Amino acid sequence: MTPPAADSGELSHADSTADVTGELLARYRSVRAFTERLCAPLHPEDYVVQSMPDTSPAKWHLAHTSWFFETFVLQPRVPGYAPHHPQFAVLFNSYYEAVGPRHPRPERGMLSRPSVDEVYAYRRAVDVALLAWLASAEVSAELRYVLELGLSHEEQHQELLLTDLQHMLSKNPIAPVYTPHLPPAANGGAGQLGAAGYDRFSGGLAEIGHAGEAFAFDNERPRHRVLTEPYEVAQRLVTAGEYLTFMRDGGYTRPDLWLSDGWQFIHEHGIQMPLYWEEHDGVYSRFSLHGMVPVDPAQPVCHVSFYEADAYARWAGARLPTEPEWELAYASKPVAGQFAGQAQTSLLPAHSGSPFGSAWVWTASPYVAYPGFKPEPGALGEYNGKFMCNQMVLRGGSCFTPANHLRATYRNFFPPTARWQVTGIRLAR
Repeated sequence: MTPPAADSGELSHADSTADVTGELLARYRSVRAFTERLCAPLHPEDYVVQSMPDTSPAKWHLAHTSWFFETFVLQPRVPGYAPHHPQFAVLFNSYYEAVGPRHPRPERGMLSRPSVDEVYAYRRAVDVALLAWLASAEVSAELRYVLELGLSHEEQHQELLLTDLQHMLSKNPIAPVYTPHLPPAANGGAGQLGAAGYDRFSGGLAEIGHAGEAFAFDNERPRHRVLTEPYEVAQRLVTAGEYLTFMRDGGYTRPDLWLSDGWQFIHEHGIQMPLYWEEHDGVYSRFSLHGMVPVDPAQPVCHVSFYEADAYARWAGARLPTEPEWELAYASKPVAGQFAGQAQTSLLPAHSGSPFGSAWVWTASPYVAYPGFKPEPGALGEYNGKFMCNQMVLRGGSCFTPANHLRATYRNFFPPTARWQVTGIRLAR
């Protein structure tokens, strides 16, 4: 039977609401399922280990992302909803001071209980409650934003889940393999690339930042004007082979290349090469989620700190791009590249010909508020704004980033010492 045509504003609004609800239901199921798919290769013991204070156990990621939906969607909106467990709010709150107390971050690996099975049961309970309620809920603009925020939040944790698992597995002397399946030629790289060319941009007065009704984090707004001088950006990421040349030229021993804090950092921690690299008799290998693999000179270098990226840029007679330079260079480019979850993708960064995916690039810009920035009201205002200090901006995404998570305006941020993320280098001048 053919449905009647919508001949009134009321019917059109109802159809529109049904479309929005259906879209959100499908996206919710997809995002939640992908998180669990990332955990499919794990053994029960893998879920619990926390290898350093900056990482979290896989079990905690699974529970925390469920706590987010329970705390910010179900409890404020569903009449009579009772939390799944009275103590989970303390165990799985991350940093939301306005919500209440929480378990110390460095001690998340001590949470042997609840069990992995209990955490999965928690996810099921939250999913059942949210999907049942959302199927008949009135989806306001405010509710849609909170749901989109929760889904984007979970996508961020999907990437963190992979980076944290890599760090955890790297601490095991037997070098466990997360996934052994590599696409053809994933170990082979792209052959001899030659010197990187540069794209030139005229600079001037322009706008950056998110605009429009589509979802974006609050730190991407408001759109505002910036002034840039003429500049150039390299057409590809710095390769491992180029970084090896920097190392062999004394890159880690020349104080003239390093910021003072960076020089202190590498000496306090004995850093002489990117994270996960090893050298035996002049041959370099690196730990990856595919296990130990040879360092491919043609693949992008990754797992370097801001300090290492900055030192390399000085050595190369260039610099790191600023945040406005990167966005203005690539705002019109399609968000396509090497991302997690795509068919035939490797968890080793490769040159894709796109500024997106493969490896995050450090910029020279500190993570600060855009002019006119206003955090979200209430506890959700703690999501981004309170971290706008002592962090540097990264752009572009990595091969661990979910495929549909990025925008040209997306601002990632980490301390300049961070190396366990898939962080690489793109030069500017």
